[in-house]
Amino acid sequence: MKQYRYYIFCEGQQTEPLYFAGFKKLIEENPIYKDMVLIEIEPCQAETMRVIGMAEEYVKKNKIKKGQIWCVYDKDSFPAEHFNGVVERAESLNKANPELQYHTAWSNECIEFWFLLHFAYYTANNHRTEYIAFLNDKFKELGIGKYQKNMNNIFEILMEYGNPKLAIRYAKRIIKDGTGKTPTEIAPGTKVYELVEELAKYLPEEVR
Repeated sequence: MKQYRYYIFCEGQQTEPLYFAGFKKLIEENPIYKDMVLIEIEPCQAETMRVIGMAEEYVKKNKIKKGQIWCVYDKDSFPAEHFNGVVERAESLNKANPELQYHTAWSNECIEFWFLLHFAYYTANNHRTEYIAFLNDKFKELGIGKYQKNMNNIFEILMEYGNPKLAIRYAKRIIKDGTGKTPTEIAPGTKVYELVEELAKYLPEEVR
């Protein structure tokens, strides 16, 4: 029974799971924490409310009583009530068991916004294509090819060429500026940094 447990449910089947798999690999290679931290990554191929619904089913099926449940999902073009509803559902579930807590690592509108914050402070509310174009320009400038969905090495690229600490700082500033607004109204914005901060605690010291 590992002391720290994280169950990460990703809307996408590859991009987000591949990114968080980078954390999982480094943590499992860290002799200090490898026997203390459990990280399970579940690709859902589902959106907004269906992500947290699948998380609830997984918890029930596997009789999980302790740990952190993280839902990673995008806004895209889904209805506001569904996007905001995940946060509301998580808050409701968290009242049942203080040792089993649900968290929402949403991005408005997509995970690529979190990725680009590794390179710049960006507040323009654009479509996913604009964020991908920004990443393509940055990757070209750095001489590392082209950004693509489902990149096996996206974690390593962001760690080596980007600045995760700055990305966290930028994301926090944007969320703070959006105080009092719903996730739908914070555009662009992302809460992925909260999960990254959690996982970073267990990385090898030279990486952290």
